Amino acid sequence: MRLEGKVGIVVGAGQSPGETVGTGRAAALLFAREGARVLLVDRDIDSARETGALISEEGGSFECVAGDWTSAADCRTFASACVEAWGRIDFLQNNVGIGGGGDGPPRRMTEEAFDRIMNVNLKGCTLSCQAVAPVMAEQRAGSIVNISSVAALAAAVSLTAYKISKAGINALTQSLAIENASRGVRVNAIMPGLLDTPMAVDTWAAKRGFPRERIRARRDAMVPLRAKMGTGWDVAYASLFLHSDEAGFITGVVLPVDGGQLTRVGG
Repeated sequence: MRLEGKVGIVVGAGQSPGETVGTGRAAALLFAREGARVLLVDRDIDSARETGALISEEGGSFECVAGDWTSAADCRTFASACVEAWGRIDFLQNNVGIGGGGDGPPRRMTEEAFDRIMNVNLKGCTLSCQAVAPVMAEQRAGSIVNISSVAALAAAVSLTAYKISKAGINALTQSLAIENASRGVRVNAIMPGLLDTPMAVDTWAAKRGFPRERIRARRDAMVPLRAKMGTGWDVAYASLFLHSDEAGFITGVVLPVDGGQLTRVGG
C-alpha cells in the first residue's frame, strides 16, 4: 500500500491492442493495487474504461475522462476532474508518446512528422504539467513522472524527431523540478529502453507484416540484461517508487529503465 490515501492521474491509461500490457495500463493498475484512487485519461475513452474494468475487478477506485493532452483545455479539464472527484492531486503520470511515419534521419525527416511528434510528445507533456503543477504547488506537495525514452541519449539516427521530443521531455522535467522544488513538488522522468508492449511490438509487427515473435526476438537480442526486453510493469514499478514517499528526497532525476542498454556507448 505504498500509495495508500493518495489520488492522481494517469494520462495515456489505455493502450494499443496486443498480447501484453502497455506502460500506461500497467501504471494505472499498479497504482490502484498500491492503494491510490486513479483518474484514467485517454483520447480513446473505451480503452481507458477497459483499464478501469480491470481495476474494478481488483477492488480499486477510479474515474475515467476522455482527453487529448495536446489541448490545454483538455488538460485543465482532467486536472479539474481529479480535484472535483477527490479534492487534490498527489501524482501525475504522463505516459503518452508516438513515433513512426515520416520520422527518419535529419535529411529525410518530413516536416509533417516533426510537427506531429513534437506536438504529441513534447507539447502534450508540457501542457499536462502546466495544468497540474499549480494544483500541487498550492497543496505544497505532489509528484510528477514523465515517460521519456533512452532514445533521448542513445544513438537514434533513424528517429530524429522522436529523439528530439524525448530529449525535450528530459529538459522539461529538470526545469519543472527546479521551478517547483521550493513548493514541495517533485518532478522526475523515466527513460524506458526496449519493452515488450503492444505499441512497440504488436503495432510494429502489423505495420511491417512480420510475425510478432520475429520482432520480439530481434528486440530481445539488443538488450544486455538477460537478452530480454522489459515490460510495462518494469516502468510501472519504477514510477511507483518515484511517486511514493520513499522517494521524497528525489527530484530532477532522469532514470533509465533499460536493462543496461545505455551502458553501451552510443546505444
